[in-house]
Parts: sequence; structure tokens; C-alpha cells
Amino acid sequence: MCLEVSLKTGVDSIPLKLLNYSVPFVPFKFLAQYKLKIFPLIKYPIIQFPPNFFRIILQKKNQWENRNMEQSAPKSTDPLTCENLPHLLSSFVDTFVDFSVSGLFFPKQNPNSNFSNDAVHSPPLQTVYPSPERLIAIGDLHGDLFKTKEALRLAGLIDGSDRWTGGSTMVVQVGDILDRGGDELKILYFLEKLKYEADKSGGKVITMNGNHEIMNVDYDFRFTSKLGLEEFRVWGDWYCVGNSMKGLCDGLALAKDPFDGVPSEFPRLKEEYCEGIRARIAALRPKGPIATRFFSKNVTVLVVGDSVFVHGGLLPRHVYYGLERINEEVRDWLSGLKEKVSLDLISGRNSVVWLRKFSHEVEENCDCSTLQHVLATIPGAKRMIMGHTIQARGINGACDNRAIRIDVGLSKGCGNGLPEVLEISGDSKLRILTSNPAYRNRYESYVKDNGKDGLGLLIPDNLPKQVEVNA
Repeated sequence: MCLEVSLKTGVDSIPLKLLNYSVPFVPFKFLAQYKLKIFPLIKYPIIQFPPNFFRIILQKKNQWENRNMEQSAPKSTDPLTCENLPHLLSSFVDTFVDFSVSGLFFPKQNPNSNFSNDAVHSPPLQTVYPSPERLIAIGDLHGDLFKTKEALRLAGLIDGSDRWTGGSTMVVQVGDILDRGGDELKILYFLEKLKYEADKSGGKVITMNGNHEIMNVDYDFRFTSKLGLEEFRVWGDWYCVGNSMKGLCDGLALAKDPFDGVPSEFPRLKEEYCEGIRARIAALRPKGPIATRFFSKNVTVLVVGDSVFVHGGLLPRHVYYGLERINEEVRDWLSGLKEKVSLDLISGRNSVVWLRKFSHEVEENCDCSTLQHVLATIPGAKRMIMGHTIQARGINGACDNRAIRIDVGLSKGCGNGLPEVLEISGDSKLRILTSNPAYRNRYESYVKDNGKDGLGLLIPDNLPKQVEVNA
């Protein structure tokens, strides 16, 4: 049976339904009406296109992009030829699949940009940055896109249309985007969009690997939700549709099947979850499309000015091993360039992404002496900022504010806490931006009754100013 899709003349938004999935719109104008025919096969559909279809849509895509380029940027005048059609077709298909999965349109990439999807040709990971005028640190997000946007709006980083408004601000997200929620891929794509927009404004968005990214790449799906499995199942179908579209062009190399080698059955798993698990393995295993595109670009350890960022924590042996070396080895494993990575970096209670020695809510249970030693071995470091362990009382500090804990459990699937972010200004002053109206009263009560003892809240003599922000 054949399913027809109409593309009508002179409209910006074109309803499009492929198989069982609805896509809100395709952001291209078309000169004439066309009909695509999609023939479902045993597993993946093949799409039959009318003559000159790609020629017209690619021309229109290029025109649309040129209108949105900076006025000073030279416009491409290269004619559409048989030689460059395969590359343009591949670019269009990738854009089409990205949009179908995320609902976002990604601009044309500059070949010299830092946003290549090919890990082999990507620039080296940068581990150390100077202090920016303004830095925002965001904790674990766990598949909750709505709360992610709330946290970004708290810091004035996006507007009501979800566009970057942070100017030259640097943002660090400390990992754990995956698991516990159904918007994992949407968050990955959304943050990638913000990376483009921030880069154009002189800002920067840095994402890090957490233990849940590592677990999924290592085939550990214990904390995956049903919605998360469905999101990846849909991704898998669209990705294969894209490969089928590319297969219609003789000038393109045969696309690799991401499901190659993935088991087709899982005897101990309910049948309704099998396709989602298969897609998750295909996407997230080392060298998988999602692991390569997103996680291999993440850092695992980061130093910005006098702040050290890590998902779990660092021990002296991690610093001696080398922060740059940690980032490189984890990246090479994620992108399939290296078969194994040291378990001391990614697995076990004392690994970089699992450590909790500095995250206990009761300060006396934190290993402050070890933390002080670690910071002393990193030039200029004054504090370590980490996620991983939910802080029921919100963002707080311990060990004389050498340990700043920013995981507030904001995801609906993981505590459903109110969003909070940490702001660090150029002179190293800290503020907590919160949507919790009870925050200030809560802290004042704690200071009056307990002084510096007990729970490791940001201590009075070093207290950053708490600012309530209505998101």
C-alpha cells in the first residue's frame, strides 16, 4: 500500500505524515505541488520522489539559508550540479531527520566550524578555559525538556521563543541528560541548537558526560523510562528513513545500518520494549550516531577560571592521571576509536562520574581534606562544582564552599524539584538563581538556628546572594 504526502504551493508550513509519525511542518517553500510516495517494506520504508524534486527543494533550502546569513557573509553562487548534488542531498536528508526527531531546524554548518558530527575530524577537546564575565552552571536534567528550559530562563539565557539571549555568557551543564524522562534526545538537540546560537553571540554552552551517559553507552539501561524507549524507537525509524532517502542517490556511499549487529530479540524483555531497546543500543553504543554526535564532543572534566567542574568528583589519582588525558580517553571510547577506557574513570563508586565523597548533605560526612588536596594540585582552583547527588535543600556548598553541589533533582522523573542554577561572575562571586519562593526564608531559618554546623548550606561568611527569579 502506498501513502501519499502532498506539498502545496506557496506555504511555509506543510502538514506531513509519514507512516505513523506526525511532523508539524517542513520549513521550506516550494514552487509547485509534488507528491511523495512512501512504500513500506518489510522493515523500513523506501520513498519514491518525482523528477527534479531534490533539485527544487535543495535550491529552496539554500535560498532560505542565505536569507538568514549575516549580511556581511558572502552568498554561495555555486550552481547545483551533478557533482555537488550528492553532498547537498545528504545535507538535506540530515536536516530532515533532525527536524523530524527534534522539531528543530539546524542551520547549514560551516565546514570549518566546531560542530562537525564526525568525531575523527572534530577539534581537540578543550579542558581549561579562562574566567568569563558570567558563568552559569546547571545540574542534572534527566530527560525533562520543560524543566531544562525553565532553568535556562532563570538565568536569562533564552527568551519565550527558546532563542539564545545570554550574549557572552558561558554555560556548563554537568551531565546526566539521559534516563528517567522522555525528552532525552530533545534536550540533546536543543542544547546543540543553543551551542550554535551562543557561539554566534560570543557565548558558549559546554555539556559534560555524567554517569548516566556512560551507563547507556555501556548498555546499562536500568534507569530508562518507557517514554525514553519510545523516543529512541522513533529516532531509529527516522534515521533509517534518512538512510533510505540517501540510498536513492548513486553519488552517495551506501549508508551504514546503525542496527547492524544489534540483537533482534531479547528473551527476558517484554516485546513492547524490544524496538526501543534496539534503537537505544544502535544510537548510544560506542561509535553509535548519538554517542558520536553528542557525547564524544562532551568533556568529562573541566576547569573554568578557579572552578573545577565534574559530574561526580575528582580524587588525587585522577588529577595525577591527567585531566586532558581523561577527556581524550573517554572521547575516544565513545567515538569507537578505543575499545576500552579505564574503569577508574567511568565505573565504580570512586570513579570520576560516580564519586560522592564531597556530595553528602551532612557536611561532616564529606571528605573535605581530600577535596582540599585535590584543589591544591590543580593550579588556581578554589572550588569543585558537581552534580550527581540530589540536594533536597537546593544548591549548596560544603567544606568552606570548596564543594558546590548543584543537582537539585529538577526532573519530573527524578524528584521534580524546582529549578535552580549557579551564577559565577567574573570576580568569582557566586549567586544562586532559584524559582523557589521559600528559598530565602529557608536559608535565614537555617542560619539563625544552626550557624555553620549541620547541613552543608552555603556558609554565612562566604554566602552568595540568593536571588528569586520568576520563570
